[in-house]
Amino acid sequence: MAVNRIGFYVLCVLFLLAEPAQSESLPRRGLFVSMIQEPSVLARRADIDKLLDFAKKGRVNILFVQTYRANQAYFPSRIADPSPYRVSMKNISQDPLRLLIKEAHRAGIEVHAWLNMLSLGENKDAPLLKKYGTGILTRNAKRKKRLEDYEIDEQYFLEPGDMRVRKDLCDMVGEILVAYPELDGIEFDYVRYPDEKPFYGYTKTNITRFKGATGIKKIEEGDRAWKDWKRAQVTECMELFALKARGIRPRIQISATGCMPYSRAYHEAFQDWPSWLDRGLLDFVTVMDYSPDPSEFNDWIAAARTKTKNFNKVNIGVGAYKLAGSPKILEEEFRLAESSGGFACTIFHYGSLVKNPDLANLFLRRQRS
Repeated sequence: MAVNRIGFYVLCVLFLLAEPAQSESLPRRGLFVSMIQEPSVLARRADIDKLLDFAKKGRVNILFVQTYRANQAYFPSRIADPSPYRVSMKNISQDPLRLLIKEAHRAGIEVHAWLNMLSLGENKDAPLLKKYGTGILTRNAKRKKRLEDYEIDEQYFLEPGDMRVRKDLCDMVGEILVAYPELDGIEFDYVRYPDEKPFYGYTKTNITRFKGATGIKKIEEGDRAWKDWKRAQVTECMELFALKARGIRPRIQISATGCMPYSRAYHEAFQDWPSWLDRGLLDFVTVMDYSPDPSEFNDWIAAARTKTKNFNKVNIGVGAYKLAGSPKILEEEFRLAESSGGFACTIFHYGSLVKNPDLANLFLRRQRS
């Protein structure tokens, strides 16, 4: 009888030990948490608790929490405007991001800081603009008379080839990583040129640097050298951000968002994200596969697979924000993403799910087998 009881306990232990190994082979789930929604998730303790409850029910492994957007910071910063951080501190009486990280870790959920790097959004009062003026904004060759003339796709974009931009953004990366050693990862978003009519890069400093590096006296928009130069500026930014992060936190997970389809990334946004993976700059890349057409969504995944030897490091982003009235399409795209063999499937974004109960219920219903 005692032998049988011992054997039963041994079987139970083996079963428990085997369970994690099975779950490791399943695709991971991520969730973008945008601060655009009102109130922001970090503004109140109740909203942090609500997010974590939702994440646990949805079996989310990674929260990508927007902590820098439009030159505003949800952490203590001297480079960005820390007003959102101060408001949250006042409401919660403690550091909101640190609280979120602590509670997420208790639930076995990673927290990655999501940073919108080269976009100032529509923030005309951005500290970087006040510090340097419009010379740091990327632009086309048309004459500019006022700040609004620099607006592209309802945003102001920083010039990736500007050394002042690079230095201040690298310093800002240092601020957040020093302040929050508990962070599991950092995701760099908007490391690219605008892809809306992609005729940008014509700042005075960028043109001077290009001519000095190439010996070319006159820039033609279609010239390969000019396009390669712009692509190199974006990659150099990514290199600097990654080096800064690893210099402070050698083991932190580093990722970036990649435009989709790949042709858009490479030829319009001048963003060669597959090379970032293949060279080891990133631990993974989140591709923004935000097509509302499942067939096109799947085609973009297939095309991305051919561009990198590290598809197991590709995180598939699903654009729930475009599918408010289409829960069946979200379900189909979620299935395609989870079966793709990529690093993870990540929903963009939490606010879209909360605002649309049909989408939220679908996400929570898709439990892993």
